[in-house]
Amino acid sequence: MRAAPARRLLSVGRVENDHLHAGRVAIGLIVPGLVLVLVGRPDLIIYAVFGSFTGMYGRSECHRERLRHQVQASAVLLTGIGIGLLLSGLHARPSVLVVTAVGFGAMGSLVTDRLGLRPAGPFFGIFALGAVVAVPAGHVAPLAALSICAATALLCIAVGQSGSIRAPAVQLETSVRRMNPDDGLRASEALVQATRYALALSLAGAAGLLLGIGHLNWALAGAAVPLAATDARSRVYRGIHRVLGTVAGLGVAAALLLPDLPATVLAILVIALMFPTELFMTRNYGLAIGFFTPLIMLMTELADPTEPWALLEARVIATLVGVAAGVAVAVVTHRPRASSRTRALA
Repeated sequence: MRAAPARRLLSVGRVENDHLHAGRVAIGLIVPGLVLVLVGRPDLIIYAVFGSFTGMYGRSECHRERLRHQVQASAVLLTGIGIGLLLSGLHARPSVLVVTAVGFGAMGSLVTDRLGLRPAGPFFGIFALGAVVAVPAGHVAPLAALSICAATALLCIAVGQSGSIRAPAVQLETSVRRMNPDDGLRASEALVQATRYALALSLAGAAGLLLGIGHLNWALAGAAVPLAATDARSRVYRGIHRVLGTVAGLGVAAALLLPDLPATVLAILVIALMFPTELFMTRNYGLAIGFFTPLIMLMTELADPTEPWALLEARVIATLVGVAAGVAVAVVTHRPRASSRTRALA
């Protein structure tokens, strides 16, 4: 029996040892984050955050699988960061960002499906690419930015191995898709999914360009969010969770940005928000986004200070545009027979 819509949106599940996994992810950011604060560069924490996303992979896997998948995930993240730094240095136009993100999203979907990464899909790579492009060129040397990200990723991999030895892996049953290696239609399914990403990112990017959205990268990332789920219904729910979580998170972000707190304090808050973000990621996606949104807003403000209200407004508009594009493509391209297969989510 299907859960009632309201119950599905509001329910908060419980996963065994999820606090241990969230702790590993948090440690992966605490160390480089505090180092950046101590050396007087809290503005560079955005690169440590993207590196720390490595720790989100392989939550339910044994240490060997986690090691392999986290190394592969870090490669995807570093590729996105590298492309973003290149576009930023070239002062690429927004239209170039859209075209690049579309190509990266499609190829990233094929790669992540082939590797069986969990969390599924190229969302974090797309997000990293777009966010780095938004950082003004010359803010930091590209090699330094890549080094911060890579060093953080390596730390997360090391911490992940420690966690694997201490606690047994728990297999999760979730609603985000992963390709079944034994599926005879695997190649076809992968191509269909890659096409979904290309269409959703193209639609969100085109709408963002027409509307003149300031942070176009948020619209592109928002379009990728619903596509990680297994079927049309789950994709719609995931989109709704994204919007509701973003709105709630923006309230928190406003309370933290408007008082004009010192950069050091904002950086420490970014670090603190990572734990609840990952803790609730499988319990309730919308609630997790409620913590993730202020984390993203604060690190964006640190990297490129701007007027808070303008930043908050841009986030609302970009999220609505992106999620609408992603959900629309997910529903229109829904294939009942293919999507009825059960897959595991990260």
